[in-house]
Amino acid sequence: MNGASFAPDYADATVRPSPNVGERKDGGRGDILLLHYTGMETGQGAEDWLCDPQSEVSCHYIVHEDGRVVQMVPEALRAWHAGRSHWKGETDINSRSVGIEIVNGGHEFGLPAFPDRQLDAVIALSRDILARNAIPPERVLAHSDVAPGRKRDPGELFPWDRLAAAGIGHWVEPVQIGGGRFFSTGDSGQPVEALQSMLAMYGYNAAITGVFDENTAAVIAAFQRHFRPARVDGVADASTIETLHRLLTALPSWS
Repeated sequence: MNGASFAPDYADATVRPSPNVGERKDGGRGDILLLHYTGMETGQGAEDWLCDPQSEVSCHYIVHEDGRVVQMVPEALRAWHAGRSHWKGETDINSRSVGIEIVNGGHEFGLPAFPDRQLDAVIALSRDILARNAIPPERVLAHSDVAPGRKRDPGELFPWDRLAAAGIGHWVEPVQIGGGRFFSTGDSGQPVEALQSMLAMYGYNAAITGVFDENTAAVIAAFQRHFRPARVDGVADASTIETLHRLLTALPSWS
């Protein structure tokens, strides 16, 4: 755990060890694939930062815009990429995940598109990780999913539908935006409680209070950013609620 070199888990990766690494806690294994964008001006700057002991951050992989894949932490070990996060009652997401940083300036640098060559590399890497770690589709997540309100990556322009077409992640076609009833900050009652229950059932950190508060709005925005990206506003409109319902009913565990 001192940044010593290691053999890559992914054959097409080059290795640049990061010193920011530890053991997975409480017997945790990588059963979540967590996707990020770097949110920095350059890919090289992001890679250097993830390998700088002063940063106290790292990730298992970084995928550059030209498709190059660099592995910085062995998958068996705990990288420091998720931060304060939550999914299905788990709060140490670093001990439960394999993380991929995708070079992209993100919201701070104009939310640029992801090049095809880069996406092809992300898809190939993700398929390999999923096959070796037996990660279920519904546990392929965005950083924003596990840290609503705190993180927005990999952002609403990330093509989750393209990954799903390649067999990566849980996805349904988003319901078209239209009219109908909606819920937003300040609303309360049993329908809001039911909505929060659905979000929590999927995995989000949504307290079931019956009050549509700021946390609920942040969770809705995170959900939209991943699953209904045409409009990310934190308002639970009919399109958002029906898309969530369809995702839940499409889960293998749904009964």
